[in-house]
Amino acid sequence: MTAFNIVRFRVKPGREQDFIEAHSNMGERPKGARRFVLVRTGDHQFCALGEWESFEDLAAARPRMIGMLDSFRDLLEDMGGDLGVTDPISGEAVLEMGGPARKTRAAGGARRKAPAKRRTTAKRAKPSARKKPGPKPGRKAGRKPARKTAARRARR
Repeated sequence: MTAFNIVRFRVKPGREQDFIEAHSNMGERPKGARRFVLVRTGDHQFCALGEWESFEDLAAARPRMIGMLDSFRDLLEDMGGDLGVTDPISGEAVLEMGGPARKTRAAGGARRKAPAKRRTTAKRAKPSARKKPGPKPGRKAGRKPARKTAARRARR
């Protein structure tokens, strides 16, 4: 089952960009790692989230992750409360809902294709075979409109 590791960091003021660059230069992804996300959670505060194929893959990558931490440990402040410079936690997923959100076109997502046109198998009727429109509203079917009489014409 999918596993995750989450680590909180507090970075020394003015060293945030160095911290981000240290994470972007991680090198090749460890075996079983699906994705990695670094989230700014406040002023000088970050959270790193790792998604793994299994908890065993996560555990096997711990020595490498500690080695990476050692490479930028000088950029971090103590978290306090006997935590040291990180607040790590990890575990197996017990509930997963949905997939990643679709990107909108403005955010660089793919353009949606127009829906395919429907194909009909029925042949269209020839113009001569089409039904003629029914009577106009207010007239009885089959009656022609009354002719104007001479008296009506005279009133105009």
